[in-house]
Amino acid sequence: MSHTDAPAATPRRDQIRREAARLFAARGFLGVGVDEIGKAVGITGPGLYRHFPGKDAMLADLLVGISERLVDEGRRRAQGPDPVAALDALVRGHIDFALDDQDLITLHDRELLHLKDEDRRRVRRLQRSYVELWVDVVRRAFPEPSALADEPGARAAVHAVFGLLNSTPHSAAARGAQPVLDRDSMAALLHSLALGAFGAAAGSAGGGR
Repeated sequence: MSHTDAPAATPRRDQIRREAARLFAARGFLGVGVDEIGKAVGITGPGLYRHFPGKDAMLADLLVGISERLVDEGRRRAQGPDPVAALDALVRGHIDFALDDQDLITLHDRELLHLKDEDRRRVRRLQRSYVELWVDVVRRAFPEPSALADEPGARAAVHAVFGLLNSTPHSAAARGAQPVLDRDSMAALLHSLALGAFGAAAGSAGGGR
C-alpha cells in the first residue's frame, strides 16, 4: 500500500506514530519491537496490525509522511510575488519542524537505510523537491550581484541553514543538559541566525542587496 493510499489518520493511529517515532529515535529502528510500541499506546502488539501492516510500514509512514508535509507546506509558503517574504515564511516553517519534530529529524538522519528501496527513493525525491523550493526562493530573494544568485551558492547556503536549524535546538539535549532557551526564544534566535546566514552568504563575494 502506498503512503497516499494509507488509512485516514485517527487518534489511535496518530498515537502509534508518535510513540513509534519516539522509540525508534531513542533506541533505533532495529532495537524496537512491535510489542513495545503496542505497550506504549496501550494495545497488544498484534492489535497494531489493524493500523499498520508492520514495523517497516510505520517507519515508511513516518519518513514519507514528514517529507510530503515539508514539501506541501513549503510550496504553500513559497508562493507569492515577494521572494524575501517567501524565504521568511520558509524559514519560519522549517523552524517549527526543527523545534517540534526532533524524533523525525533523528529518524531521517539514522534510519533511512532501513526503508524499502521504493520508499527510500520516494523520500529522497521529496527531499530534493524541498531543497529545490528553497534554492529557487533564495536565488530570487538575493539576485545579482549576490553570491546566492547562482545555483551552487544558493544550494550550499540552503544546506548550511538546514544544518543550523535542525541541529541547534537539540544540541543541549544531546549533551544531557537542560535547554537554555524556551521555545519562543529559540525560534526567534533561529530565525535571526538563518536570515543572517543567508544575508552574510549573499555578500560573501562582494555582492549583496
